[in-house]
Parts: sequence; structure tokens; C-alpha cells
Amino acid sequence: MTPSHSAVPSRAQFARIARPSRFGRCSRRRVAIALTVVAAALTVAACATFETVDYYWQGAAGQLELLTRSEPIPEVIGKSDKALADRLQRIRRIRAFASEKLGLPNNGSYTRYTDLGRPFVSWNVFATPELSLTPREWCFPIAGCVNYRGYFQEAAAKGESKRLKASGDDVYVGGVPAYSTLGWFDDPVLSSFVSWPETEVARLIFHELAHQLIYVKSDSVFNESYATTVEEAGLARWLASRHDSQLTKLAAKADHMRAVFRDLVRTARAKLVELYASNATDDDKRRAKQEILDAMKTAYEAAKQGDPSLSGYDRWFAQQPNNAAIAAIGLYTDRVPAFRELLHEVNGDLPKFYARVRALAALPKHDRDRALDVLAQRVRAGAMTASRDTVSR
Repeated sequence: MTPSHSAVPSRAQFARIARPSRFGRCSRRRVAIALTVVAAALTVAACATFETVDYYWQGAAGQLELLTRSEPIPEVIGKSDKALADRLQRIRRIRAFASEKLGLPNNGSYTRYTDLGRPFVSWNVFATPELSLTPREWCFPIAGCVNYRGYFQEAAAKGESKRLKASGDDVYVGGVPAYSTLGWFDDPVLSSFVSWPETEVARLIFHELAHQLIYVKSDSVFNESYATTVEEAGLARWLASRHDSQLTKLAAKADHMRAVFRDLVRTARAKLVELYASNATDDDKRRAKQEILDAMKTAYEAAKQGDPSLSGYDRWFAQQPNNAAIAAIGLYTDRVPAFRELLHEVNGDLPKFYARVRALAALPKHDRDRALDVLAQRVRAGAMTASRDTVSR
């Protein structure tokens, strides 16, 4: 497949690739839907700044590129080398498992393949104030308010990063291997993650399909923590069905790496929260902030000495961690303990879990957060009880 020379087509290129004559009936339908989204996006932005119009354009054009360049996986398998064909066959099994055993949407997502010709499908830009861990929000017609801006071109993401830094914000740019269109389109398998270990591909597919099942506008932490819980439960069941000790070991190693990394971030975050809430002067906060971040990086380097596999997080540390980078991690993990407890309370029954999550999703945000706080308190209480029992023995 010919790699793309540009992550997002120009308006002239867009007009050429959108010609219905190039596609079959189903593809024409997808293009028609995509063109409708483009029109809607630009209509919403019509009264906004030119920068906003360009932002909607690059998003719509980037999505259209993914659709028009995707091919049915069986066709790709028939003309690919053995390595890619084997990976796609495994992904087909994972995809079937997601719907049959996890109750996730049974649709056209992850039944097609797109070769991107680049390492990531998009790049997300996160920003926070210099002395705060509260991420900036951007609001959109479909997704509601989210704590990042996504770009299909790395250069555009870096341009936005530069603008935000100039305003005084801490900024983090993260490459995105996949994302969910929340069921608006059939999300394809992408070359950005097709070569990952099977366990990581399974995690990703379960996570993104979970977003299609339940999504709450303007609550990124809720959405990501819920989907992370589904991916964890889904992977455990996938491994149990595979009866493959090597896969189980691979997953355990990846879980260990995540746990070490998240502990490092969690420790630094707790210290920063305390610092920013203190009465210290801004200059003192800046100095202490840098000391905390430097200590986290030193701890990471020490951890790598004992476990070189942790070097997978070098990319994250290479950007020099700041508030934005730490806040981005929190979006995916802050409410995971509460959702795990919710799954535990229904004895691991996923349909019942989804029903409970939908009930939470229907609540006003304040009530939803309070309910999740109660679940998290139960987790902490259970951990304290277990700790006392261990000591008493």
C-alpha cells in the first residue's frame, strides 16, 4: 500500500479522493456521511475564527482519509506478507471475542485496515496552567468538552503547543495510535498499532469499543477510566480463553511496567497537588515543582536499572514531564479504582456493569462524581482492612 505523504489532505486533494466514482456502494455511503460531517463541522465553525475553521477542517479531512484508504481485512490478508496476515487474523479473533464475550458493539469497527504511512494516527495536545494540575478544556459539537485538542498532523500539534507555551501554559503532546469515533464511523485497524503485542492490541480494541458503548459528554476522566476498566476485564477474559502461558506472562510484564510507571506519576502528582494548594510564593512553588519532577525522573532512571523493559516510557520522559503530562495520565486512571469496585459489586457480570455505568452516566456530573467517590472510599476501606488483617497475623 502506498504511504500517505501528508497526514491530512488539502482541500483540492480532499475533492479528488471524495469522488464517489472511486468507491463501491458502501464506500460511497461512508464518504457521503463524512462529507456531511465536514459540512456540519464547518457550519458550526462558520461564525468562529479562521483558526477554528481550519481546526475543524483538518479533523474532518483526516477522518475522511482514514475511511477512504481503509480496506476489508480479508482482502488485505489475501495480498499481504505472512507477518501482517497473521496479525490481522489474530485481530479478527479479538474483534469477535469483544462482541461475543464482552458485550461490546457488534459493528464494522476493526473489520477494515488502513496503512497510515506514519507512526501515529494523530497527536493530542494537553495543557494546564503553570502551577495547576487542572487541564484546559476545549468544547466540540459531538464530543462535548474534552481536555485536549487532536491533530492529524504532528506539525500542527507542535504549532498549537508552541502557542500555548507562549501563553504560559505547561504543554504535553502525545502521539495517538488509535481513537474512537463513538460509533459515528467504522473505526479501522491501523498500521500504528497492528504490530503491537497481541495483548496490547486486545486492550486497545476493548478500550475503544467501550467508548462506543457508553460515552458521557464533557467528562473525560469518567469516559477514560470506565474504558480502561473494560479493557482490563476484557484482557483477563481473553487470556483465560487463550490458554497460552506466554501470552499470560507477556500481559503480566506489561501490567508490571504500567504499575511502576503509574506509581511514579501518582507519587509526583500527590506532591504537586499539596504544593499548589500551599501558601508558598509562586517562585517557591516553581522551584519545588522542578524538584518534584526531577525526583520523579531520577526514580524512573533507577527503576530502569533494575528493569530495562521500563524504557518503553522513555518517550514520555523525553518531553520533560510537567503538569500537562501528569494531568494527561490522570485522565485515564483517576477513576479506575471506583469502576473496578463497581465491576466487583456485580460479580464481574459485564452486562450488569454496563447498566450500572449507564445509570451513573445519566446523573448530573456532581452526583456522578459523588457516587464514584463513594465507590473509591469502599476500595480504600477494604485495603485498610486487609492491611490490618495482615499485620494482626
